[in-house]
Amino acid sequence: MTKRKMFLRMITASLLRRRSRMLIALLSIAIGATILSGLVTIYYDVPRQMGAQFRSYGANMILLPEDGGALTQASMDRALSAVPAENLVGATPYRYVRLDMTSRQQSFTTAGTVFAEVQKTSPYFSVEGEYPQGSKEILVGKEIADTIGVKAGSYIQLTYRPSVTVHENASDDWVPGASLSGSAEGFNAGIVVVEATLDEDAKIASITVDASSQTEEIGGQVATDRNFLARFIGQSLPLTLGEDVDAVSGATVSSQAVVDALNNSRSADSGTTVTEQSGYFNVTGILVTGGEEESYIFMSLEDLEKLTRDDSLDVAELSISANADQLDGYAAAINESGEGVTAKLVKRVTRSETAVLGKLQALVFLVTVVVLLLTTICVSTTMMAVVSERRREIGLRKALGAPDSSIRAEFLGEGMFLGGLGGLLGAALGFVFAQVVSVNVFGSSITFQPLLLPITLVVSMLIAAVSCLLPIKRAVAIDPALVLKGE
Repeated sequence: MTKRKMFLRMITASLLRRRSRMLIALLSIAIGATILSGLVTIYYDVPRQMGAQFRSYGANMILLPEDGGALTQASMDRALSAVPAENLVGATPYRYVRLDMTSRQQSFTTAGTVFAEVQKTSPYFSVEGEYPQGSKEILVGKEIADTIGVKAGSYIQLTYRPSVTVHENASDDWVPGASLSGSAEGFNAGIVVVEATLDEDAKIASITVDASSQTEEIGGQVATDRNFLARFIGQSLPLTLGEDVDAVSGATVSSQAVVDALNNSRSADSGTTVTEQSGYFNVTGILVTGGEEESYIFMSLEDLEKLTRDDSLDVAELSISANADQLDGYAAAINESGEGVTAKLVKRVTRSETAVLGKLQALVFLVTVVVLLLTTICVSTTMMAVVSERRREIGLRKALGAPDSSIRAEFLGEGMFLGGLGGLLGAALGFVFAQVVSVNVFGSSITFQPLLLPITLVVSMLIAAVSCLLPIKRAVAIDPALVLKGE
């Protein structure tokens, strides 16, 4: 029989003779390995799990146009190339405009967006009804819905009127025979639209006014009062209310809007004037968030582009699965891409996520260390008891000439054997433990990490070896003479 076989036979025989004590040591190591394997798995999977949970609180990065630049879908897509596709949860573009509900003489902020992406970046949105699926379908915020009395299935008419824009060189279009169009803000933020033609002397030859957004009895008179409209005929632009034209009695604000619209008017041939657009939209759902979104109307970007003849964007919200350092890197890459896009982090989300992750990982690490320490104490105590039981055997072997190295090797071999077997059991049970915790706490499963098996085995064997150091020292210190005398 070889020395190796003899050594293994001695170890197994010793373990089998003391099955109850060794079973306790084995269970201690297995439990420690289970906690180690499970918590380490959770430790490394927590960022992904918590990141997924934090994504439900909204975007953690926004894209804005650089000063003097414009944000478009194309520039947004190019900027997103700096973010790995597997980390990008969603990217939602937004454009905000004011649309009029003429029948109620009210205006509402309307957001054009992509609803498929909204559901990724803002999963906390609650919709009574369903998200729009096709053209001419909208979501209405609960605050607006309560104000105007609409519900899912209702139809409302929305109108876009060009916003007020001051053109420094508007007078370049005031040439003989020109057809002009302009708009300005009137009473209660309603838009007044004016169209006029100039004669051969570049003076106003005809004028029509759309004041449907103004109060019908007062402000609306600027579109129907013939005496008021006649005061513009033969006048040269620009005009001053009260000097060149008198206001309609009681409708000074609306009258001023007509004058401002003429002074800002441009030729239809210049391509700078956007005419009024209107359409009927089906309300598919009422949006409930408890926030400012309840005061908005949401429609598809395509529908908003048709109304406004403009494909620009105001902002894009990104939801990215990454830690704070990675997010900083992605933002820096986007800012340096030269696409005219500025990336900014949503600090309230990223800071909260980083703080929670740091504390949770620290807690997991602390619990793991404590459990491993308790495992070491338990195994060491068991082995000390074994040494006490085997004092006569050890004394006899030393009296017969057995070297200390053989005694050390035997006890260390027993400990390493228990550590290896306990590590195998713990690695398997640890994955089950981590899976149960992940499903019950985070609501999603985890994947097995193959590298964790050898790590658990090595750590378990090291713990067993460390636990045997004190018992081995005590075993080697046994005096055979005293033991054989019965002391």
